[in-house]
Amino acid sequence: MITRKRLTTGVGIALATLAAGLGTAIPAAADEAPAAPSPKVELVLDVSGSMRTRDIDGQSRMAAAKQAFNDVLDAAPEEVHLGIRTLGADYPGEDRKVGCKDTKQLYPVGPLDRTEAKAAVATLAPTGFTPIGPALLGAADDLEGGDGSRRIVLITDGEDTCGPLDPCEVAREIAARGTHLVVDTLGLVPNAKIRQQLTCIAEATGGTYTAVQHKDELSGRVKQLVDRAAEPVVTPVATEGAGSCSAAPELGPGLYTDREKIGEHRWYRVDVLPGQELRASASVAADRAVDDDYGVLLRAVTVHGREIVRGSEAGTGRTDVISSGLRYPKPELEDGDDGKPAAETVCLQLAHSFSAPASVKRSPGLPVELTVDLVDGPDNASDVAALGLGRGWWLLGVLVLTGLVAGLLTGWISRWHVAVWRTN
Repeated sequence: MITRKRLTTGVGIALATLAAGLGTAIPAAADEAPAAPSPKVELVLDVSGSMRTRDIDGQSRMAAAKQAFNDVLDAAPEEVHLGIRTLGADYPGEDRKVGCKDTKQLYPVGPLDRTEAKAAVATLAPTGFTPIGPALLGAADDLEGGDGSRRIVLITDGEDTCGPLDPCEVAREIAARGTHLVVDTLGLVPNAKIRQQLTCIAEATGGTYTAVQHKDELSGRVKQLVDRAAEPVVTPVATEGAGSCSAAPELGPGLYTDREKIGEHRWYRVDVLPGQELRASASVAADRAVDDDYGVLLRAVTVHGREIVRGSEAGTGRTDVISSGLRYPKPELEDGDDGKPAAETVCLQLAHSFSAPASVKRSPGLPVELTVDLVDGPDNASDVAALGLGRGWWLLGVLVLTGLVAGLLTGWISRWHVAVWRTN
C-alpha cells in the first residue's frame, strides 16, 4: 500500500527529473540551425479556347499541358511549395470585360498534395480569353511572404488578348517591387509576335523564355525550372571580355555574365596550376530574331596562341540558348622539379556564329553566361597524354593489330578447310 508521504515524494522526484530533462533539452534545441525557407513556385497555365488545337505530337495543347503537369507534380522536390493558377479557364462568353478578369488560383501555394493537385488539373478544359497580365499580377500576390526564392512559370500558346494592360509592363512592375520574383515563360506556338511578348516578360524579371513544340520538351523544361527553384541561388558576376588575350579580365572559379555582339569574339584569362583541371562552359542566348543557322565555339589557347582544346556546338532551325564546354587537365610537375609550381595562363576565346537580318539591333550584344571551375585533375591525365589517346594513335594501333591477327586466323582456317575437303 502506497502511503501519502511516499506518493508525494515520488511525484516530487518525477517533477524534478522532468524539469532537469527540459532544462537540458531547451539549450540543445536553441543550438539547432533554423530551417531554410521553402522556395515557392506557381505554375500559371493558359486554358483559353485556342488550347484545344491539336498540334503537339498528335494531341491537343491542353492534353500535352496536363500530362506535363502530372509529370512535374510527381517529380517536384518535397521542399518546394507549389501552386497552380489558371487563366481563361472559366468564362466561355464574348464579354471582353468579364473574360479579361478570368484568372483564379486552382491550387494554393504550399506543401504539395500530389493527388489533390492532379485532380484539380484533370478538371480543366479550354474555354475563354488569354488575360496574361492579370494572371501574372494574381500569381505575384499568391507568392507573397517568406524569405525563400519565388518563381512563376507561365505556359501559354498565345499573346495576351486583354489590352491595354501590357503583360510586359506588368512584369516590369513586378520586378520594380524588389521581391526578387522570377518569371519564366514557355510558348507552345513558334510565332514571332508571341515570342517577342514572352521574351519581354521573362527578361524584365531575369527569367527565361523557351519555345516548346513537343510533350517531352514541355515536361522536361517545367521540371527543370521547378528543380531550379530548390537550388541555392547563385548570383552571376558581371564581367566584360576583351578583344585579345593580353587585355582580357582574369577570372577565377565562378559564374559570369557578359554581352557579345554578332561577329564579335570575347577573350578571358584563367590561371591553372599543375595538377588542376580547368572546366569551362559558355551559353549564348538568342534574345532577338536571328537566322536559322547558328553555332558557338569555346577555345582554350596558350598566351602564344597555340590551341590546347576546344568545344563547339552548332545546328539549324530555331533555338533560344546554345551551349558548349571544354575540359583541360594540366599535368602534375615531373619528379625532381624544384621551386614553387607556376600557374599556366590559359586564354579562353568565346565566339558564336549567330547572324540576323539587317533590321535587327546589334547592340547590346547577345547575353552570355560563362562558368569557370578549377578542380583536382585526374590521376592518370599524364598517362593518357603519354599514350597519345587524344590524338587517336594508340587506338589506331590496336585496330591495325586486331585486323592483322584476324586476317591471319581467317587465312589459316580457310587453308585448313581446303585441305580437309581435298582429303575427303
